[in-house]
Amino acid sequence: MKIWAMQSPITQFIENHYRHFNAAALVDAAKAYKSHIDGGGKMFVSIAGAMSTAELGLSLAAMIREGKVHGICCTGANLEEDLFNLVAHEHYKRIPNYRDLTPADEMQLLAKHLNRVTDTCIPEEEAIRRLETVVMEEWAKASDKNESYLPHEYLYKVIKSKKLEKSYQIPVENSWLVAACEKNLPIFVPGWEDSTLGNIFTARCLQKKIQVTAMKSGIEYMMSLSHWYAESCRGPKGIGFFQIGGGIAGDFPICVVPMLNQDLMKNVPVWSYFCQISDSTTSYGSYSGAVPNEKITWGKLEADTPKFIVESDATIVAPLMFAYVLGW
Repeated sequence: MKIWAMQSPITQFIENHYRHFNAAALVDAAKAYKSHIDGGGKMFVSIAGAMSTAELGLSLAAMIREGKVHGICCTGANLEEDLFNLVAHEHYKRIPNYRDLTPADEMQLLAKHLNRVTDTCIPEEEAIRRLETVVMEEWAKASDKNESYLPHEYLYKVIKSKKLEKSYQIPVENSWLVAACEKNLPIFVPGWEDSTLGNIFTARCLQKKIQVTAMKSGIEYMMSLSHWYAESCRGPKGIGFFQIGGGIAGDFPICVVPMLNQDLMKNVPVWSYFCQISDSTTSYGSYSGAVPNEKITWGKLEADTPKFIVESDATIVAPLMFAYVLGW
């Protein structure tokens, strides 16, 4: 009973109720994550889907500030949508009955400039255009000076400029990108062009308002990741890989290890922990649905690497796991 009394409410609830199946996998993975960090290891997190619009920042920002996350790979959408939520949260519209929407209902949302992501609509004018105005200044400045930066570096510049501070509509501590900026956390954003700001940047290049060379590419992200991994993996427990969802956010960074070992002959250690939260059906040919053991054959994991799959909704699982690691 003394042990229970010392535990925080969420940790106590999880350990008491999450005993079997995916619930048990959640606990096992969270305990291994905590053990990895407590032992001096680093953790790399990949973020797919629409987790920023799902307000993952409520727990991820705390993970970053508490030193539980050391690098992030995310889609361009997750990168920008954390800031969209920061500056326009009060204008978002939630639609709990989204499954009942007709095509005509969707057209009405379009007419109101409300871009739907499942049950949440991102307001175009208050979120997208507000951020576009400020980031465009940074793009143009770099273009005029023949300078080039990575996509996340431009958003770090926007945050540090404080030009959007008066528009913040949520507590700043709930923004994971602001937390990352404060820590100067390394971020990698493959396929950034497949995002709202990526589309806008392309349009401005076509209009010849900015030079395409102002934006560094995915190859340069992979080069940056290779330098970071080679410099950071030599600690007592190496670097773990915590994957939220599938797709390019996870596929891109995890292959840096075989690239370093097989193509550059660097002889770096493989990822020392692996967990994926996924609702993808385990199947032949589906990378997002591949079991962790398949990664052994690609030189990404070892036979004895702690490996976990929690087959569930990341919007439910990730905050719970982060809360456990944080001791909430």
